[in-house]
Amino acid sequence: MAPINPSDPQSAVDEEHLARDDHEATSTTRSFAGLAFPFIREKIAGREIDALACEPAACPTLTRGLYAYDFGDTSRLTPLIPMHTLGHDFVPAPIHAGGLRYRGVAPLISQLVNDELIRPEAYVQGDVFASAVIFAGSEGIIPAPESAHAIHGALEVARTADEAGEERTILFSLSGYGHFDMAAYDNYFAGKLEDVALDEGEIERALRAIEGLPTPA
Repeated sequence: MAPINPSDPQSAVDEEHLARDDHEATSTTRSFAGLAFPFIREKIAGREIDALACEPAACPTLTRGLYAYDFGDTSRLTPLIPMHTLGHDFVPAPIHAGGLRYRGVAPLISQLVNDELIRPEAYVQGDVFASAVIFAGSEGIIPAPESAHAIHGALEVARTADEAGEERTILFSLSGYGHFDMAAYDNYFAGKLEDVALDEGEIERALRAIEGLPTPA
């Protein structure tokens, strides 16, 4: 496979070994839209594509958040934005995937989740780091914790396909290196990482901040 040009996501679709197979699974993190949207177009046109958006269980915006109008910032200075949200005053746990701790999601991604064109999943960070270590041992690349969510999603898709005896072409986004995250890996190997799954009561409390705001049509 030729390298994919990050400024031209269509180049991924143009790769023949992807385009000729109707069973792709796209697993990405915060760079999801740039890589996945060309494939969403193909999915709308009828191709069998599983577009998987991966997020931390500590900040499960797509999997457990509410699709609603909310402010983009805690100071409530932005226009109201229709998106999946955990509420503008939600404060996530201090997990190591800092880039995935924002409690909102881009409106286009939120709408496509509502349309069931994107499938979200949430993972605890212990499982994510385990997959990151497998990837590093296999590929010689230490991924950032954010990218490791996509790696874990891709590995889970691969395991499911193996169990079902299916062949799948899997494309995921490795959006960052973990060179500045070595302390997080140290904590993982030392058994100090806490698997945080957001409490339902905290979600209910945080969502009270958007009570009374308009509901998207």
